[in-house]
Amino acid sequence: MKILLIRFSSIGDIVITSPIVRCVRTKYPEAELHFLTKENYINLVSSNPFINKVISLKEGQEKNLIAELKTENYDLVIDLHKNLRTRRIKKHLRANWFSYKKLNIQKWLYVNFKLNLLPKKHLVDRYFDGIKSLEIFNDNKGLDYFFLSDISFDLSKYKLKQNEYIVVSIGGTYATKQIPNTVLLEVFKRLNVKIVLIGGGVSDGAKAEELCDRFQNNSLINLCNKLSIDESAFLIKNASSIVTGDTGMMHIASAFDTKIEAVWGNTNPLFGMYAYRSNNQGINNHQVSVACNPCSKLGSDKCPRGHFGCMNEQNIEQIVKNCLSIEPAQ
Repeated sequence: MKILLIRFSSIGDIVITSPIVRCVRTKYPEAELHFLTKENYINLVSSNPFINKVISLKEGQEKNLIAELKTENYDLVIDLHKNLRTRRIKKHLRANWFSYKKLNIQKWLYVNFKLNLLPKKHLVDRYFDGIKSLEIFNDNKGLDYFFLSDISFDLSKYKLKQNEYIVVSIGGTYATKQIPNTVLLEVFKRLNVKIVLIGGGVSDGAKAEELCDRFQNNSLINLCNKLSIDESAFLIKNASSIVTGDTGMMHIASAFDTKIEAVWGNTNPLFGMYAYRSNNQGINNHQVSVACNPCSKLGSDKCPRGHFGCMNEQNIEQIVKNCLSIEPAQ
């Protein structure tokens, strides 16, 4: 039997497909299991021992991809992305096809009219609902994150010790999902522990430099644009906690025991993309109750109302208290 799973992007969305991969393998231990993703995200799944082959979508090469997929003669395709591109692929593959409910109408109603018709269910569980007719069920073992075999990161190089530092993920695809520097600085002032900044890209780099300029303390370590995803994940795994917005790093942290302080901006956990652990332990969601939330399904370049209250009014003291708690995640 040959099975194809599809999730093109992005970091967090791919990580939360890991329970599906694991449980499909459990159901079909002898099957040949392939995973299709964008070229930039191959490393997120290439080290997964449950996957036999990773196929990449290269920019502008969709026709070549479809030709390649047709030669594989899949028996079963599980679409965990469900967009126009996967529909085009579906037309060319003679296989049993399964997907899930994206709930776009319900999300639109919640964003535009604050009418909440969304189920109280994580996307992971909605994935499983889509394949329940295959008798593939959630084993409740949470998310997986598998490191590449050549991962090497020396904590001592930065004078870090396991469980004695906090990671702060300062990035986010959209500005309204990012924790403002003003909020982070107030958190930093109250923490008597080493803090490691992670992120990637020009805007994250500039944000990190501003934080370092305004908080000139040896306890703050800027590793933005200096780490691979695997190295960032290694840092997170060995940290006492992570402070993060609604980001891919939040989902990576969910695969470990690291405490998660998830700070929510314009998006909302009710969309079903909150940090996922089967026991829900070690996860704190920080969310400000404002009438305009959520204002977008994904995010925006700036707050539509101008006040950015969902982030600016966060409970700093509670975030700090949680970070400094000696109680470990279970």
